[in-house]
Amino acid sequence: MLSVHTIVSFDFAVSVIPGWHTTIFPPYFVAGAVFSGFAMVQNSLIVVRQLFNLKHLITLETLEKMNKVMILTGSLVGYAYGMEFFIAWYSGSQFEMFVFINRALGPYAWAYWTMITCNVISPQLFWFKKIRRSIPAMFVIGILVNVGMWFERFVIIVTSLSRDYLPSSWGHYTPTLVDVGILVGSLGLFFSLILIFVRVLPVISLAEIKSVIPGAQPHHHE
Repeated sequence: MLSVHTIVSFDFAVSVIPGWHTTIFPPYFVAGAVFSGFAMVQNSLIVVRQLFNLKHLITLETLEKMNKVMILTGSLVGYAYGMEFFIAWYSGSQFEMFVFINRALGPYAWAYWTMITCNVISPQLFWFKKIRRSIPAMFVIGILVNVGMWFERFVIIVTSLSRDYLPSSWGHYTPTLVDVGILVGSLGLFFSLILIFVRVLPVISLAEIKSVIPGAQPHHHE
């Protein structure tokens, strides 16, 4: 995770496009990876424990701890969003400043504010224990986080490329049928692989749960 996301973010950071050329990207992408990864795993675990009656193994405590990690990483991602604006202002570069004002107030403002709502505001509900331990609530927040992280990628790539240095190269992106097909197909492939995994391999590692299975502990004879 560390290597993949730092390298992916360096691909952006070493370019000269405003909005990408920033050193905060590596830690920010890693925090985002943990954040969306936990949300996806939490969603998958909730479905698996419900369908295969694994509530005694995938406990509410496990899910609650995952939700605590999501508060932390969501707050880190929120800090990174704020820091991007600060860096753009502090740099004194009018191109950088324009990109971030354009993100928040331009033609793609709807995508930016969807991202902020899903990634920064929704995980803060996990401060309340009742929400942190409610399966339907955490499932919905997990889905919102994944939607928000998708929009983060959309905002980073599309808003920076749609308003470049030259107004003559400005454009507005609308997804084609192929784009939608790739997105839907990737989701379908992901869920197919999860279902195949659950069907063929042990869902939970026995080594991890040996200590909590009744009767599995070694008996010490006095």
